Amino acid sequence: MAYDLKLLPFPPRVLSPEYLKENPLGTIPLLVDGEVRMTESAAIVQYLATRSGPSALSVEPGDPAYGAWLNGLHFGEATLTFPQTLVLRYTRLEPKERRNPQVAEDYSKWFVARLRGLDARLAEGGGFYCGGRFTGADISVAYALLLAETLNLSERFSPSIADYWARMQSRDGFKAAKAAQASDTSPTWQA
Repeated sequence: MAYDLKLLPFPPRVLSPEYLKENPLGTIPLLVDGEVRMTESAAIVQYLATRSGPSALSVEPGDPAYGAWLNGLHFGEATLTFPQTLVLRYTRLEPKERRNPQVAEDYSKWFVARLRGLDARLAEGGGFYCGGRFTGADISVAYALLLAETLNLSERFSPSIADYWARMQSRDGFKAAKAAQASDTSPTWQA
């Protein structure tokens, strides 16, 4: 699908206050598709995977992998990303005097413990989150692993997760998305 990518400095609600006109929450991502406006990452993946009918990124009701697919869409965001947001906050976003290495380490350990669920899914899913193939669930989970790499947590990945993450990064779609991101000259990070 064709898209127009707009990168914002983080956090946009502080560093790009004009963005609040587009998204009153000031959060990212924001998907605008005609009259549709969405701000929830997992819901955006589900919407894009199903909006024009079944696609290779979706798993349809009735397929034995359907429940795992839905779970995977949310596992990446709710289970894996949440503890990392606290690591991000207490290592990079708070003013230096408010940073808290102990909180960051505690939530890093929580994140790593949650990766056990991913190890189990990869063993059951044939090397993917579900269904023995790449789906939107893998997009959600791969984003969480990308964030983990950004936060220097990837050295804690098990061998199977490290292999999975390497395979996700080698996909043409991942490379194209990273190239689109790199071609935008907007700053994406303020530490």
